[in-house]
Amino acid sequence: METVEEKLRERIKELTCLYEITSIIVNCDYDHPEISLEAIVHCLKKAWLFEEDTRVLIKTGEYLLGDILCEEELVSIKSIIKIFNREEGFIEVGYPADKYAVTDFLEEEQKLLDNVGLEVGNLLERKRIRESELAIKRQMERADRLNILGEITAGIAHELNTPLTNILGFAELLESSMTDSDEADDLNKIKENAIFCREVVKKLMFFTCEVPQVRKEILLKPVVENVLQLLKPTFRNRQLTHEVSFGSKDIAVRVDEIQMTQVLFNLIMNALYYSPVRGKIVIAIRESQKNITMEIADEGRGIPENIGDKVFEPFFTTKPTGEGTGLGLSVVHGIIAGHGGQIYHRLGSKGGTVFVIKLPKK
Repeated sequence: METVEEKLRERIKELTCLYEITSIIVNCDYDHPEISLEAIVHCLKKAWLFEEDTRVLIKTGEYLLGDILCEEELVSIKSIIKIFNREEGFIEVGYPADKYAVTDFLEEEQKLLDNVGLEVGNLLERKRIRESELAIKRQMERADRLNILGEITAGIAHELNTPLTNILGFAELLESSMTDSDEADDLNKIKENAIFCREVVKKLMFFTCEVPQVRKEILLKPVVENVLQLLKPTFRNRQLTHEVSFGSKDIAVRVDEIQMTQVLFNLIMNALYYSPVRGKIVIAIRESQKNITMEIADEGRGIPENIGDKVFEPFFTTKPTGEGTGLGLSVVHGIIAGHGGQIYHRLGSKGGTVFVIKLPKK
């Protein structure tokens, strides 16, 4: 039976532990919460009656800390960790089973453990709230940048259209009266570069939503087949194959057919560029009650984590100078957003990148 002095000593240990844990949580670095959780493990060990034999484990979906390598059989008590009222882990404190029994735990120790479990849950809640706030802030900053850039690029597109039309028109006029082959070749280069610039202007106009949408119900299968037919020479030149699967050949969605063709063309072209020789591009289209989902997967090197958030930003490209404008994915993102859908990318099951498009059925 415990003496008054022993009981007092244990209560002091428990209160000291709770105070230290509260201090750890208050001063937590939310970028590295595992450091604080490790410190909580050490604090808990000091609060138990048989401190030297105490084993502590904290386990959640994200973290596993404490005596995780201990293979001995334990008798233990647990406290559930709840995050936003959902059970997502536990804290366990145990003693070696060959020396102790469950009755060696004090009633106050279970209460202490429950308090610590509550505090750890609150800590992880605050971490997630902070992450959510930072994500929202980044989205708002990105939206502001895109709005400003949209206004600028809309003006640029309009200003460039007229001189480009004049350059092409006069080049074709000169071409009709030119006899020297060398000069004709030079003139042809002028035309090709002017056409390239005009395509960039078109992409800018798509990006800034200057091209009006004409939405109608269309079947997706013919659109995909048409894009693949256009890209057939590129597949052949790069020795690539493709695999197309439809949940149903009658999958239809209300979209602008020209814009949806451009979306698929850009994404498949992107997959072609980054695919290894003799690789395979997989296109999968399926429907649910609310959405149409399209996936375009390649077998390339994948998108590095440090640029994952940037791929839809205008003028951002990993292609060498002259091989990309950095507008393709921005245009795709703008078109999908304009249709009330969403687009994102993820790592493929066998490496590479999968771009996923979700469009509402109505």
